[in-house]
Amino acid sequence: MAREAYPNPLMRTPSEVEVAAEDAGVTKATAPAARLFVLAVLAGAFIALGGSFMLIVKADSSLPFAVSQVLGGLVFCLGLFLVLVAGAELFTGNCLMVAGGLSRRYPLKGILRNWAIVYTGNAVGAILVAGLLALAAFGDMGSGAVRDAAISVAVSKASLAPAVAFTRGILCNILVCLAVWMGFAGKTVCDKLAATVLPVCAFVALGFEHSIANLFFLPFGLMLEAASGAAGITVAGVATNLICVTVGNILGGVLVAIAYWAAYASKSKQ
Repeated sequence: MAREAYPNPLMRTPSEVEVAAEDAGVTKATAPAARLFVLAVLAGAFIALGGSFMLIVKADSSLPFAVSQVLGGLVFCLGLFLVLVAGAELFTGNCLMVAGGLSRRYPLKGILRNWAIVYTGNAVGAILVAGLLALAAFGDMGSGAVRDAAISVAVSKASLAPAVAFTRGILCNILVCLAVWMGFAGKTVCDKLAATVLPVCAFVALGFEHSIANLFFLPFGLMLEAASGAAGITVAGVATNLICVTVGNILGGVLVAIAYWAAYASKSKQ
């Protein structure tokens, strides 16, 4: 692929980012299943930790709405920052693998294999952290305010209309994949943090839906609700949310991958 004339030694140019994304996709499409699964469990746990950090903010009812949304988004960035720097496999970010598929560097079955393994591992990691936090009485913090916030978040997600959940899933993963894409441009830990903060903070503040985060929020809300004897979250609502948001996330990420592939890779392969 052609490079830009004067590449910046401190960061990759947009065309170089596209190459780096494809190179990463090759590794992801061919990695051993066991390695993918372990790294996916870690990513699910990382996102869950970011989500639990966000619940601390949401538990403070004295904060104005906008402040709570933005601050909650800021601390939620912990999850993707850990994924990018510590190294892990996150389903939503891996939707960018479509770019390498379009360049025929690996087949569709390699992408689908990765997605299946990684989504399963992400779910295990997120639910595992939810269980550990429930056992640690995390919901009791703030005199039960964290429990109330967690149940409220889960109820609101499980109550979304399918079309709303789907659309919010698209918008969410456009921002998440842009954060991951920009992360490829950076060459330092600080670069990764800078790439993560604004897109992730924005999707949380704007109320968009992230399937892996919801694999933490919804099971955690169910656990806390069951322990308290309440009944506001339905299994049907949880399943509907996860299906619609997951499909929306895939579409949003694929759109980002196609756009940048068309801009920087397709012409070089003609």
